[in-house]
Amino acid sequence: MNPSTQFLAPWYKAAGKLSSKKVLISGGDSGIGRAVAILYAREGADVAISYYSSDQDAEDTRKLVEAEGRRCLLLKGDVGDKHTCMQWVERTVKELGGLDVLINNAATQQYNDKFETLKEEQILRTFRTNIIGYMFLAQAALPHLKPGSSIINTHSVVSYKGSSGIIDYASTKGAINTFTIALAQQLAERGIRVNGVAPGPIWTPLQPATGWPAEKLEKLGQDTWLGRAGQPEEVAPAYVFLAAEDGRYMTGATIDVNGGMTVGH
Repeated sequence: MNPSTQFLAPWYKAAGKLSSKKVLISGGDSGIGRAVAILYAREGADVAISYYSSDQDAEDTRKLVEAEGRRCLLLKGDVGDKHTCMQWVERTVKELGGLDVLINNAATQQYNDKFETLKEEQILRTFRTNIIGYMFLAQAALPHLKPGSSIINTHSVVSYKGSSGIIDYASTKGAINTFTIALAQQLAERGIRVNGVAPGPIWTPLQPATGWPAEKLEKLGQDTWLGRAGQPEEVAPAYVFLAAEDGRYMTGATIDVNGGMTVGH
């Protein structure tokens, strides 16, 4: 990728905010998920990451987490399959010794600028990966979460403003926003906080893999107030805040990390 994707956040100074926490991150092998795994490990957490197919990406992430001095469990499979989600949670609890934070982050996206040609298979895959899988993982995790635990869902700036070239993707991200608020309402009395992070245009491997026209990719992020796309390492600290004691009075909320886009909400 050009420019290269930045994960390591060398400027980030840890303070033990997630010491001994056990964390499961879906879609943790690359992009924002990888950056979050690295910062969580730097803050003292052991991390399990799920991924769909890229063994090399997952192994690279494992090495980066272990370089921070923490454990990393790799979980391969399809987040849209409920049984797989249950197995991931069971393995995380067994091998890491518990579960304190669930980060729903897995996503798929495919560019399509003519809605009537959007295939049924793509619509169903997008929804199963981007929102149904979030629900499956949350259901599997809840029996293991305790007061003080967190669920953090990744949605997007398109949750608020849409995007004409990725209508199915934008629809799932809007659903994630509502899911976050509704689940937070239900779990508040159990002391489990549910929040979201809504990134703007972030330079991740998802972008060139999506099929966006080259001229659109070249302009990614230029419509933000900062005039550029963000990097995964610039989004990851928001996830630390929401899982740590710093964010203990936040639930049903979203942190927008979007370079200053006008999102109209």
